[in-house]
Amino acid sequence: MSSPNHSLSPALIALMSVATGLAVASNYYAQPLLDTIAHAFSLTPGQAGFIVTAAQLGYAAGLLFLVPLGDMFERRGLIVSMTLLAAGGMLITASSQSPGLMIFGTALTGLFSVVAQVLVPLAATLASPDKRGKVVGTIMSGLLLGILLARTVAGLLAGIGGWRTVYWVASVLMVLMALALWRRLPKVKSETHLKYPQLLASVFRLFASDKQLRTRALLGCLSFANFSILWTSMAFLLASPPFNFSDAVIGLFGLVGAAGALGARQAGSLADKGKSHLTTTGGLLLLLLSWFAIWFGHSSVLALVIGIIVLDLTVQAVHITNQTVIYQLKPDARNHLTAGYMTSYFIGGAAGSLISASAWQHAGWAGVCAAGSLLALLNLLVWWRGFHRQERAM
Repeated sequence: MSSPNHSLSPALIALMSVATGLAVASNYYAQPLLDTIAHAFSLTPGQAGFIVTAAQLGYAAGLLFLVPLGDMFERRGLIVSMTLLAAGGMLITASSQSPGLMIFGTALTGLFSVVAQVLVPLAATLASPDKRGKVVGTIMSGLLLGILLARTVAGLLAGIGGWRTVYWVASVLMVLMALALWRRLPKVKSETHLKYPQLLASVFRLFASDKQLRTRALLGCLSFANFSILWTSMAFLLASPPFNFSDAVIGLFGLVGAAGALGARQAGSLADKGKSHLTTTGGLLLLLLSWFAIWFGHSSVLALVIGIIVLDLTVQAVHITNQTVIYQLKPDARNHLTAGYMTSYFIGGAAGSLISASAWQHAGWAGVCAAGSLLALLNLLVWWRGFHRQERAM
């Protein structure tokens, strides 16, 4: 890979963090609006939940088929093009007159919003080795903040001008971000001689040959499934008695999750210091415990807030640790590693959305919490079944 003569300044890190958050946020504007959208298109909760699932499946497809292109093409041009195409998907969603067209626009946006996962390995490449975990942690905090604050922004904009306003505004912001990235990002070209089919095959080879990558990908998959289980059905809970909250109020709960995400920023620094085992073990234990507080959220806003903070903190901490660990495996193939890991991650998110919507429809909040608890327990068991021993020395 060519080494760009470019300093990764705090201003550039901030821009990349915001761009990452804005890109991935486009997949989550619908979550606090699901009850409103369900009524607008006469959908059941399960059908409305598929809107979020479509975005995450589109994102997973983009991770597998588009992110490896970062190891073939000049990255600035690739990043700007994908940002503009994601904006186009949101324009389709904003103007949709049927559930099918909305789902198509949502899936198209998800496909190209994987630009966030081209930015993350680019930041890791530009960062010095001793700061890489911290930089990745900062960029990933931007990503999770984008996911969480998307709910707040969506709720507030929907309260002002309806749910379509959210997508009109977001598409304009994406176009403006594309212009900013074109001006500020350095040109970075990977010197790979692999063809596209070989790049895709290399992702599968990495999975087949590296147990550590498979382990971290599975942990990420189950963790993000937990995240989606909580956030997909929360709009239905908060829009129902005894709360009966509006879209704007429901969106404000994203601020609670953002507080948890910010608390996880140090996970990357701890991984840099060889403490990835500690952050993973502690994070997965707290993830399981968070569901006890979340269960009481059916009648207590305070309990729900506590559960949200703990769950979002731990999911983000484990995620940052996972990425810091896998970026140490093959520094010359970070886009490959990102494609493999994040594909698994968002498959977990898509599965979590489907599980959550179905659990809510058939068993209410108790069913949602039971599903989340079982997956959190499974995640902990996977980690403790000897996998963690291979990283004790890290």
